[in-house]
Amino acid sequence: MTVPLPTAETRWRCTLCGNLTRFDVTRSSKVVEYVHLDLAGEPNVEEREVVSETIESVRCRWCNAVDQVELVDRPGAGS
Repeated sequence: MTVPLPTAETRWRCTLCGNLTRFDVTRSSKVVEYVHLDLAGEPNVEEREVVSETIESVRCRWCNAVDQVELVDRPGAGS
């Protein structure tokens, strides 16, 4: 089950305990990175473009519920 990303008007909420602020998110990403190596060979990512990203699961940090997250409106989002 994939979980939708929050938007500027929505946020996550745990349906079991009501948590709005603490979640462990497991995601898969496909990215393109521009890596600059210094003369010693140490890599530094200077640019990163996310090509695709999927949230695989969201676990509530308060009650450990897995995939019990819903999107709710942010306060004042409709104003």
